[in-house]
Amino acid sequence: MTPLLRKLMGINWLIAGLTILLSLFGVVAVYSATYFRTGEYWEKQLVWVAGGLLVFFTVSVMHYRWVKWAALPMYVMGILLTALTYTSLGQEHGGAKCWLRLPGVGTFQPSQLALMAGILTVALFLGQFKGMHPFLKLLSVGSIIGVPILLTIKQPDFGMTLVWIPVMMATMFAAGLPKRYLLAILLSGMALLPLVINFGLKPYQRQRLVTFVDPQIDPQGASYAINQALIAIGSGGFAGKGFKATGTQVEQGFIPGTTVHTDYIFTAISEQWGFVGNFTLISAFGVLLLTCLYVAHKSADEFGLVICAGFTAQIFFHVYQNIGMTIAIMPITGLPLPLISYGGTFLLMNAISLGLVNSVWIHRKDIV
Repeated sequence: MTPLLRKLMGINWLIAGLTILLSLFGVVAVYSATYFRTGEYWEKQLVWVAGGLLVFFTVSVMHYRWVKWAALPMYVMGILLTALTYTSLGQEHGGAKCWLRLPGVGTFQPSQLALMAGILTVALFLGQFKGMHPFLKLLSVGSIIGVPILLTIKQPDFGMTLVWIPVMMATMFAAGLPKRYLLAILLSGMALLPLVINFGLKPYQRQRLVTFVDPQIDPQGASYAINQALIAIGSGGFAGKGFKATGTQVEQGFIPGTTVHTDYIFTAISEQWGFVGNFTLISAFGVLLLTCLYVAHKSADEFGLVICAGFTAQIFFHVYQNIGMTIAIMPITGLPLPLISYGGTFLLMNAISLGLVNSVWIHRKDIV
């Protein structure tokens, strides 16, 4: 048996199977949310899924330790590309200038690359300096993530900024940082939250927080989207209205057509597949996340452990935030649903992340 075939046979097929199923379901969800207007979105999503799955299996059979050599170059590239969004190459989306259009490449979100590269760089640092004093570790990790976070805040992309918090907490916890330090970070963040809200956010972002606290405060304005999302989700009932059902909130345009296939894809799924569809989808994500944590537990070294913890936290928070904002338990941010929402950049980043987790599983018995 060749080494490549042995690796393919050793893939964690639960992760692979769920990645494939969720990605394909994402194409179906995008199609059901947009087919009555255009076929452009689901057709592009299908192409991205095909490319993403190819990347997923390619990264899976590569040794994850090879990524150590690419972590720093990717980190620098992520910062430079994120900084370019402040130039004429940057494009605004949802009030934030967080997209970048490069000639010959197209439009993509560089902060996604910066986040993935940040996880890898932090994992590399924590794996190399295990004996460093915890406080120095904390300061070093803060300096690593500080630059991309500041660049993301300034865009301002509040959603992507929030993702850094659970991701970095998870990586530092996995690396054995004392719990008192993590608790101090949480308490400091809570203390600074009022300052961030009052001085760090734009008026429309503060308005989103107000409507999160009281969705009825401006039903025809700032609260319109969340109220319509709740109506759509509630109208799905137990079994949903059915695939491609007519006369729905989505089809009639009550859910904005510019975001129904991205940020609000869960509302379209809820309306057509109801509680049964939602339960199945959330359960699939739950099994995927638990499997990733199990892989982290079985990792052969600290580098593998930390990247698994970081990527698991990233996917978890995206799922929690995306679904949470549509059911009014989280404020509205522009975070997509992993593997489901329309978009090539995020799908590719998730494919690489899950591929690296799978690589940790395949090489879990390698001697460090």
